[in-house]
Amino acid sequence: MVQKTEIDEITIEVAKLFPPQGKWTEEDYLNLPDTNYLVELSEGRLIFLDMPTTSHQISALSLLREIDSYVRAKGIGIVAYAPLPIRLWEGKFREPDIVFMNNAHRDRITEEYWGVPDLIVEVISRSTAKVDKEIKFREYAQAGVTEYWLVDPFRQTIEVFVLDQGAYKLLGKWGTGEVAYSKVLAGFQVAVDGVFGG
Repeated sequence: MVQKTEIDEITIEVAKLFPPQGKWTEEDYLNLPDTNYLVELSEGRLIFLDMPTTSHQISALSLLREIDSYVRAKGIGIVAYAPLPIRLWEGKFREPDIVFMNNAHRDRITEEYWGVPDLIVEVISRSTAKVDKEIKFREYAQAGVTEYWLVDPFRQTIEVFVLDQGAYKLLGKWGTGEVAYSKVLAGFQVAVDGVFGG
């Protein structure tokens, strides 16, 4: 049987294999071993995201199916979902729930990660609401993400923002019984009730 002190020593030895928080580089981040965690890189720090909830997964999967079906039918690009690192700029990687890349920007896609996509969807969880609505809201605009969707399973709303002169402007906010739409995915519409399993 392993004693507690032996476990502590092993933990310390393993920790020494990796950089301290604040010192992580892109290379360090991209060379992380496979894990069941969603991990982001920001300002040299690893950010471990909470595991998604049932309502989060239902909403994300419903919307993913709708967007992917539309994009495939139109042949206008590629849709992907987390886990997939998105490089906003040097040293800044996020893991959005859903991303869309227009065919014109396929050169931004690598095997390890994507560059700045044309559209990002974040499904809000209680633990991520502030980050999604404030920090990522600013980061995605700064990076040049053309359209940003905030999907809230608790309020059952979808907000769509479009980039206008470097800042997001609200395209629309829709709730129960309404239909959300996109500017980037011209012609795409989705019933809010369907996204939330209604």
